[in-house]
Amino acid sequence: MIPLERTPLGDLALEPVRPDRHAELLHSWVTLPRNSFWGMGSHTLDEVREVYTFLDGLDTHHAYLILLDDQPIGLFQTYRPEADPVGERYPVQPGDVGMHLLLNPPRRYARGLTAAVAPALARFLLRDPAARRIVVEPDVRNEAALRRLRTEGFTFADEIDMPDKRAQLAFLTRERFEAT
Repeated sequence: MIPLERTPLGDLALEPVRPDRHAELLHSWVTLPRNSFWGMGSHTLDEVREVYTFLDGLDTHHAYLILLDDQPIGLFQTYRPEADPVGERYPVQPGDVGMHLLLNPPRRYARGLTAAVAPALARFLLRDPAARRIVVEPDVRNEAALRRLRTEGFTFADEIDMPDKRAQLAFLTRERFEAT
């Protein structure tokens, strides 16, 4: 377990995804209609396990459960853009680090959760002095994610065609994050 920080909602931590142990939980989240932008809505339990087993074998991609007071509330994935399909669609810069975020909290944590979690995850990504910029590419139809990214200070770049979606490329520099 990787402790992150204390928030007004409780203690945040990350736990590396263990595909054999966490596949059922992840499957229950990624197949919910409200999480359709994750792109795994029709995946079987075995397919979800296979995806996360594959990711677990990469040095360039990492998946974590987000824990709030030891209760899983979401999925956080990090990646090196130069080793990901997104890196074929924009000029990757040294210090770029990519992320994906899926929050699936129990109802009692729904309010204020993103405001508590997002800055903690940005600090986690930027703890490495070599990390200069956070890269995201949500589906262009995911208005909630796009609003959240604007609020968090991300700068929108081009729309790009990914293998499974039309995506909005956006960046958050270390300097902009630290200024907010």
